[in-house]
Amino acid sequence: MRARLVLSLLLLAAVLAVAAGCGGDDEDAESAATTEAGFATTGGGGEEGGCQDVEAPAPRTEGKLTAPTKPLPEGDYSAVVTTNCGSFTIELTQAASPNAVASFVALAEDGFFDDTVFHRIVPGFVIQGGDPTASGTGGPGYQTVDAPAQTTQYPFGTVAMAKGAADPPGAAGSQFFVVTAPDAQLPPEYAVIGRVTEGSDVVMRIGMLGDPSTEQPTQPVVIESIKIEKT
Repeated sequence: MRARLVLSLLLLAAVLAVAAGCGGDDEDAESAATTEAGFATTGGGGEEGGCQDVEAPAPRTEGKLTAPTKPLPEGDYSAVVTTNCGSFTIELTQAASPNAVASFVALAEDGFFDDTVFHRIVPGFVIQGGDPTASGTGGPGYQTVDAPAQTTQYPFGTVAMAKGAADPPGAAGSQFFVVTAPDAQLPPEYAVIGRVTEGSDVVMRIGMLGDPSTEQPTQPVVIESIKIEKT
């Protein structure tokens, strides 16, 4: 599986409008989602932009897991994402993407996301993580599919699953993104698993730590853990 958030021409115009303050219509300008695991580190012990200064964890190999076969039991679920830049909480929504949410919960409870990074940060657009290889091409070894409704939108704080251009709408592995734009203006092709309900300031802080020209982080942003809570 090659899960990667690949943007269409319409999406590119939205990115340029949000990140650069102007629209665009360049058919040759593809999103630089093929990022490599390159980070600028400044040593240990201090803080940089409100984040603890840490070393990037070593990339891992792609997973060889199997997708959950049962939906989650009824109830309300949230995910607390702890990073070296602070913590934020995702309220998970099963109704729109039950397969992707069940997978996300299973991976989190298995520690799959621990010591991984936000490998792609596009200021004013999205932050993307969940890839154990930190390359933008890795995943758990399987995909789920929850075809989004045609009315699906992606406002600030939306958490959805990344996918490759050749994958069907709603395909999901382990890579997820959090929208940092007021409205990402994405086509309805990405399975929505929830929204950020606490720690929006942390999401915005992380969202500023990207190089717009490469979409790579300017310093390591490490996901220390994702803890699932059920109420």
